[in-house]
Amino acid sequence: MSWHDFYQRRDAIDAVLDHAGQHPGVGLPFDELPAVTAVFADRESLALALQYKWSQVLMGYLGVALADVDHTEDIDHVATVAAAWRRAAKEQPALRDLLDTYAQRSGPEFRRALLAEQRMLAYAAGLADTREPADETARVGAVFLALVRAPGTQPITRRTSPVEQLFRRLVASA
Repeated sequence: MSWHDFYQRRDAIDAVLDHAGQHPGVGLPFDELPAVTAVFADRESLALALQYKWSQVLMGYLGVALADVDHTEDIDHVATVAAAWRRAAKEQPALRDLLDTYAQRSGPEFRRALLAEQRMLAYAAGLADTREPADETARVGAVFLALVRAPGTQPITRRTSPVEQLFRRLVASA
């Protein structure tokens, strides 16, 4: 891919996201945007490019969040990964909406990308191990993601006793 191709793809994706932001719930625009049909062969290839963009956004949030986990004992991976996913979805609502809408009628390549994301979330949250079967790990990730996305669910937090909280403040201030 040349730089020219890269910029064309980037601009087409930006046009799709702008269109989706102005027309929420309409679905994945393809024929409506000439810049998109000039770059992508079909809706599936466009959806895969959007999924890749989502993966980049999500991995950025996860990387920052999990870097903090390594230095703090009282933060758990499940809560951290859930919060990172929610922040990414809040930051990119049009992208998340397009992917969710397209997933209902997606092709096999897109479904493989979704399974890969589910496995990654299960690994990052510490709910699965790389030695486990991929299909089982994807199921764990799917359930985790369903819980993260469920309406009315509160962020997952680890409870500490008041004495432990006071002790941590005293140690930190020393």
